[in-house]
Amino acid sequence: MPCYDDAKYSNSFDVFVRGEEIISGAQRVHVPELLEERAKACGIDVNTITTYIDSFRYGAPPHGGFGVGLERVVMLFCVLNNIRKTSLFPRDPLRLAP
Repeated sequence: MPCYDDAKYSNSFDVFVRGEEIISGAQRVHVPELLEERAKACGIDVNTITTYIDSFRYGAPPHGGFGVGLERVVMLFCVLNNIRKTSLFPRDPLRLAP
């Protein structure tokens, strides 16, 4: 969601611990006209997301969310040097299956 005071900014945040991002969050766009405008600008066919856009026309409240990188939190808490040490099934170019 663009900032109401300055459209160069968004209503979003990141939380860093010891130089590592552990949480990222934002308010989602909830204005139907702005959703359509942004979808078109990103090359998304508006017809594929009409039910989502219509939910805001019918009264869905503004919403947001955040994600926490728990593996990063554990890595920083335990002062480990590699995030793979905190993941049960780490993925990388050489390991795609447990």
